[in-house]
Amino acid sequence: MQLQQLRYFVAVAETRHFTRAAERVHVSQPSLSQQIRALEQELGADLFGRARGNIALTDAGEALLPLARRILADTETARREVQEVAQLRRGRVRLGATPSVCTGLLPQVLRTFHDLHPGIEILIEESGSHDLVRELARGALDLALVVLPLPSPSPALSTVELLREDLVVISSPAAAAPPSPLRIADLAGEPLVMFRHGYDLRELTVAACRAEGFEPSFTVEGGEMDAVLGFVRAGLGVAVVPSMVAAGAGGDLRVTPLARPGLRRTIALAHRSDVAPPRAARELQRVLLESRA
Repeated sequence: MQLQQLRYFVAVAETRHFTRAAERVHVSQPSLSQQIRALEQELGADLFGRARGNIALTDAGEALLPLARRILADTETARREVQEVAQLRRGRVRLGATPSVCTGLLPQVLRTFHDLHPGIEILIEESGSHDLVRELARGALDLALVVLPLPSPSPALSTVELLREDLVVISSPAAAAPPSPLRIADLAGEPLVMFRHGYDLRELTVAACRAEGFEPSFTVEGGEMDAVLGFVRAGLGVAVVPSMVAAGAGGDLRVTPLARPGLRRTIALAHRSDVAPPRAARELQRVLLESRA
């Protein structure tokens, strides 16, 4: 049974005339009649009674007509749905990002993408690079913004560098001003507001302090990005954050650069190399890569 045969059958059923039905579906009358006969042979029943030129549905035809209409309607719906996804009028992107990237980079990029494709739903998974890599590997994400180098490099992932940015120290203007630029060694004994375990920034900051021969001292530990900014504003300590986050945090925080060589981080866009991202994800990938300018 072919969709074309069902279209011809419905046209005849609605016009009760083979010639007018052929005109409606833009085929010759002999071709339409041949396809109707083929459909009847396949189903093993006559669909139309043809007495004295009058076309009437048989019992089998009456049974088939609502089913045929439903099949054709579902087919048209499927065609429209696929076209809308293919033409980026509808769809979904599952994007993972580290919390600092969500705060600093993503708002404007997602605004640009939404303006271009308002029908695309964007689902954000906020976590550390280690968790995001695992979610990518199991297919729970289409794309992820991660910090390089990856905690556990995987040949199944493809990455492209998106940006590099300096890390800076933020403090409350009410607190004593630190030296500028500030050395990592100057953080020895300084009360630090520290992110929770799993944050790339936590691991990077702690590793830098240990490289200078000291263990960092935490006054508050375990916060997310917004909480850390709030704790610093309250004068509970200083924090090491990306310069992009510091720039967007408002004017109520003091920002101090780190002395050379300082600390930098590299943000990369990652996706599985063995599976092509969906069309909507590829479009978001394009917008993200263009944001490098």
